[in-house]
Amino acid sequence: MRTRLDARLLMAIGITLIFWASAFAGIRAGLTAYAPGHLALLRFLVASAVLAVYALLTRMPLPRGRDLPAILLLGFVGITVYHLALSYGEVTVTAGAASLLIASGPMFTALLATAFLGERLKLWGWLGIGVSFGGVALIALGEGEGVRFDPGAFLILLAALGTSLYFVFQKPYLRRYSALQFAAYTIWAGTLFMLIYLPGLAGVVRSAPPEATLAIIYLGVFPAALAYVTWTYALSRAPASIAASFLYLSPVLATLIAWAWLREMPTTLSLAGGGLSLCGVILVNTRGR
Repeated sequence: MRTRLDARLLMAIGITLIFWASAFAGIRAGLTAYAPGHLALLRFLVASAVLAVYALLTRMPLPRGRDLPAILLLGFVGITVYHLALSYGEVTVTAGAASLLIASGPMFTALLATAFLGERLKLWGWLGIGVSFGGVALIALGEGEGVRFDPGAFLILLAALGTSLYFVFQKPYLRRYSALQFAAYTIWAGTLFMLIYLPGLAGVVRSAPPEATLAIIYLGVFPAALAYVTWTYALSRAPASIAASFLYLSPVLATLIAWAWLREMPTTLSLAGGGLSLCGVILVNTRGR
């Protein structure tokens, strides 16, 4: 059955793309005064607080006990691992290039959806995935010195894999929970694991310039709390591989935002790799199904 991309679904995807694209520049802005661990923790303390207020006002029910292990695991992989790896990776990787590396996430999602959700790809689809992997390799090379790969690029690839696992394996639970409920549960779970970075956070907040702290608050309210809800809603309405394919618009938006906010541009090699990766995804989605 074909998925109908109605106005509500497209709006949810559009909101997600805009806020997630802006997150790369916001992380770079926050890293001017915060260590990566403190940045990720503060961001998700803000997101958790926003969702907790909503949960109290609406009397959101607690998750079922049998689902708690899965929620904790998905929160760890999709929130803790993803955002810590992304924050540490962006210490050395530019915001635009980081968004291009994260664009490998839909490739991982397609592979996992094929293996675990029964979605199938033709030979052209697998060829497209190979082309996209080649593009990701060029991006990683562009972020290193000479032929040496920058470790930060590999951290961002780890983040892409973590978020792909999160996208695919939450699908069965969206039959039992609303998008807002499941997003809140996994964000709270992911924040719980980040509490190892709590020592020293209060002192950093007091000494940090207001613009860095405001950037992290923005990350918590919009790219985290709001965008995760809209994205989970999109996943509840569309197959994982179809929804994830829209994420290839994110690098374009992120590069524009990073240029306007931080005046930074990815290297020529990174741009070439991003273009190659995008060509691979187009091939997957036009010839591979």
